[in-house]
Amino acid sequence: MDELVVQAGLGDILDKIRGGERISIDDALRLYRSPNLLAVGYLANIVRERLNGNNAYFIYNQHINYSNKCTNLCKFCAFGKDKSADLAYEMSVDEAVQKVKDRMDEPVSEVHIVGGLHPDLPFSYYLDVLRGIKAVRPEIHIQAFTCVEIAHLAEIAGKGIEETLMELMAAGMDSIPGGGAEVFSPRIRKLTCEKKLSGEDWLEVAKTAHRLGLRTNATMLYGHIETLEERVDHLDALRAAQDETGGFLAFIPLAFHPKNTEMADISRTTGIDDLKNIAVARCFLDNFPHIKAYWVQIGPKMAQVALSFGADDVDGTVKEEIITHMAGAETEQAMSINELVRIIKEAGRTPIQRGTLYDVIKEY
Repeated sequence: MDELVVQAGLGDILDKIRGGERISIDDALRLYRSPNLLAVGYLANIVRERLNGNNAYFIYNQHINYSNKCTNLCKFCAFGKDKSADLAYEMSVDEAVQKVKDRMDEPVSEVHIVGGLHPDLPFSYYLDVLRGIKAVRPEIHIQAFTCVEIAHLAEIAGKGIEETLMELMAAGMDSIPGGGAEVFSPRIRKLTCEKKLSGEDWLEVAKTAHRLGLRTNATMLYGHIETLEERVDHLDALRAAQDETGGFLAFIPLAFHPKNTEMADISRTTGIDDLKNIAVARCFLDNFPHIKAYWVQIGPKMAQVALSFGADDVDGTVKEEIITHMAGAETEQAMSINELVRIIKEAGRTPIQRGTLYDVIKEY
């Protein structure tokens, strides 16, 4: 396989990766532009196995999308709605807590809570949801509220980011999901999500969380109008932030789903692009412990293949994913442990059921 990489003109990058040397922005662009997907995947797999051996992780988790009412209304989003729209909804505190009560007989280890930027809900609502869930299931890990939501909560609470985070942590928030990063490029944000928190501010919320001891994830929404250069700049900003704080757990490339969005004329991502984003990220983000192949976005079959292209995590059972499905995802809304174990074993990897912080719950 080394010969394949050399023939693809990537021998110098192979030398860097074999030597544990950091690849450059230009190297990452060359990997994106290379037509030899197998060579790029081979490079990513070297890094993947160095960091995670043969392990492939999944989690027994549950999603709660408490409301889709949103003041941002990004052009690439099918989930967020104006508060007066027919499909707009919000859960009461009791309804959100009931979602957890409904699964008390299942070994859920994480509840993942995200929603729109609600124009009217008070800060106390978010604290009450956290406290309510911890009251009925105190051992559960709550991964809640993207960096964009946290900036919004700070604004409605009239507090700084650090104080807001500390209050959320005291109420039961244990970590932060990676959504809302999109592509950091100001050009992209101006054209697709002008009202959204800037890329710099997203990173500052994440770094503030890291300094308080919270672990977070990071994402990139790809496959719309961004350039390869903008993708790599996004990865470079994440790598620099991780050098500074070390608080990111996983990077999750998110494939754009155009259906029911204002950008519905754009085609869905291809399998080549899905795999290449995972592989380039694994080669470039040398300081990120984990790269996730989110099966809800790219499908279980592509997630299987991605386990040989740099990914070491397929996410989890999910249970009731709404955001991607409103944008036309054709995947199931949940997967069983048996299904996750099967797709990982078929890919030749060792299935590891994990907690949010990658503590091992069970090896299969």
